[in-house]
Amino acid sequence: MKMPRDLSGAELIKLLCKHWGYRRVNQEGSHVILETDTPRHHRIAVPNHNPMRIGTLNAILRAVAEAQGVEKESILERR
Repeated sequence: MKMPRDLSGAELIKLLCKHWGYRRVNQEGSHVILETDTPRHHRIAVPNHNPMRIGTLNAILRAVAEAQGVEKESILERR
């Protein structure tokens, strides 16, 4: 799957909260801190930029996929 070039930070935050069990816990400037406890505890900072840079998006997806135990492509399929 090709990385979306037009995905904003707000859209990614909404996706992670709605489908993957993350919740907003804090915001430091333009970076929103998300946290989940299922299947294990994981915190991640997501920049609220529009659009997100490809390398940043890839790193976030890789970290979330590892924490959730899924492939990173399956995270964006629920979009």
